[in-house]
Amino acid sequence: MADYRAFFVTDIHASDRCFRKFLNAARFYDCNVLIMGGDMTGKMLVPIVDHGNGRWSNRVFGRYREFGEAELPAVRKLIADAGYYAYETTADGVRALEESPTAVDAIFRQRITETVEGWLALAEERLDGSDVICFMAPGNDDPPFVDALLRTSSRVINPEGALVELPGGFPMISVGYSNPTPWDSPRELPEEQLMELIDREAGKVADPARAVFNFHVPPKDTPIDQAVLVDAELRPVIKGGVPAIAGVGSSAVRTGVERYQPMLALHGHIHESRGEARLGRTLCLNPGSEYSEGVLRGVILTLSEQKGLKGYQLVSG
Repeated sequence: MADYRAFFVTDIHASDRCFRKFLNAARFYDCNVLIMGGDMTGKMLVPIVDHGNGRWSNRVFGRYREFGEAELPAVRKLIADAGYYAYETTADGVRALEESPTAVDAIFRQRITETVEGWLALAEERLDGSDVICFMAPGNDDPPFVDALLRTSSRVINPEGALVELPGGFPMISVGYSNPTPWDSPRELPEEQLMELIDREAGKVADPARAVFNFHVPPKDTPIDQAVLVDAELRPVIKGGVPAIAGVGSSAVRTGVERYQPMLALHGHIHESRGEARLGRTLCLNPGSEYSEGVLRGVILTLSEQKGLKGYQLVSG
């Protein structure tokens, strides 16, 4: 087959604007394959409080504001585009949530479900009639029930825990789990257990030299895993008057890439560490993330059945 293009993004964290750009990238960048590498769900509920008489209020980006009912659709869109979940309630409802973490969890699950189901429906609509293949994999911040939601789609493929094949005969495996983080996210494993998972998935690949490893977390101590260290209170660690920066990726992922030497490794997780790293023959890429600004960072991959990865281009838009 002729050369073709794939588009990889990650860490959009419920940003509706970024998801729509992800789908539009197939046409905009002339790509045959779309790959989302994890962390598609959001981290925060934003109450929109109904005070009665057509008056509402909310607090987003640290700013409190009151507004009329005519502005409600725009406020909902602002919250969704920034990667948050709007929740319309009353002052009494807010107080009830503050007193019940269980209720907050239930609403989170409901809003995540509604958002992911809406995205899957949009993918069915936007990709209808095209030959575009769309993969959406979970990451460490995505709760386990998201896997089942993704598998309800007839158009979107959840590659987590499966061996899938990209056009041209390139096998791809996906691991959305991370090494432990300060945030105690839903999918974390000790490095030893993460290594066992990587070995299990890599064992499905007959020819790693032609494979793509879609591993959400980048390999440790590389140019694509650098982040500010935080203490137990999640405050930046300061050394010499400046924030301390170190590699916070996974040693298991690094060992896995070095051991199996896939053609290409796709990563995310560390939003601020956009770029590339070389581990032996393997090119490792992290497109970074600016989801809260509605900016979609991604990488266009040019693949050839005979030559493998022919090139790549980091893009933003």
